[in-house]
Amino acid sequence: MIQEYEPEATRRQAGDEESSRASRGWWDRNADEYQSEHGAFLGDDRFVWGPEGLDEADAGLLGDVAGLDVLEIGAGAAQCSRWLAARGARPVALDLSHRQLQHALRIGADVPLVEADAAALPFRDGAFDLACSAYGAVPFVADPVRVFREVRRVLRPGGRWVFSVTHPIRWAFPDEPGPEGLSVAASYFDRTPYVEQDDEGRAVYVEHHRTLGDRVRDVVAGGFRLVDLVEPEWPSWNTQEWGGWSPLRGNLIPGTAIFVCERV
Repeated sequence: MIQEYEPEATRRQAGDEESSRASRGWWDRNADEYQSEHGAFLGDDRFVWGPEGLDEADAGLLGDVAGLDVLEIGAGAAQCSRWLAARGARPVALDLSHRQLQHALRIGADVPLVEADAAALPFRDGAFDLACSAYGAVPFVADPVRVFREVRRVLRPGGRWVFSVTHPIRWAFPDEPGPEGLSVAASYFDRTPYVEQDDEGRAVYVEHHRTLGDRVRDVVAGGFRLVDLVEPEWPSWNTQEWGGWSPLRGNLIPGTAIFVCERV
C-alpha cells in the first residue's frame, strides 16, 4: 500500500545528484497532470517560450532553422521539436523524464527522442547547429555552468543557445497569481534552493535560484556570448493563470527571462 504524504516545502541546499534525482521523479509522477492541464495551451507542435505565451513564430529568437541540426533540452512532450521539424530543422528532443517522453510518443514522435541528463549529453562534439530549451533543465540543476559547457561542447562554432527560465525577480515574491503575490516576501539575493521533501527528508522537487547577474556570469563561464535578454510582457489575449503566473502579476512584473547566446 502506497502512503500518500504532503511534501514539506523548505529552503535548503541540494546538490547535483539530489536535484537530478528529484527532477526525474517529480516529472515522471506529474507528467500526466502537466500535459492534461497545459497541453491545450502548449499545443502539439507549437514553440511557446513560457506562460506569457510568447511564440517563437513571432519572436524569431532562433533565426532561420531550416536545414539545421537542433537539440531541444527538457523537451517534455516534444511540442517545440515538432514545430522545428515542420520548419525544416532536424531536431532531437531530450528529456530526463521517461514519462514526459511517453507523452511525446502518445502525441506522435515525429522526431528522435532521447532520455538523458542535460549535464551529461550523450552526443559527440559539434553535433548540432542550435540548442534550445523552454523552461527545461536549467532552473532545476545545481550547477548550470556544467550544463552550459555540455551544450557548448555539442554545438558547432558560432552555434546559438537559447533558453528560458523563471525570471529571477519572481523569487522575491510569493508564488501566488492573485494580489497576495504582489508583495515582496523574501530576499532576491537569497540563492538557497527551493526544496519539497518527503517525510524522510528526501527531496522530491528542487528548483534553484540565480540572480539575473548570476545567469549572465553563468552564460559567460559556460563559453557563450550573450546576444540578447528578452523579458516577455503579458499579452492582452492571455487570460489564463499558470501557477504563480497571471495577467494581474504579468502586467506588473516579468515572469520569464529568455537568454539568447552564441558559442564562442
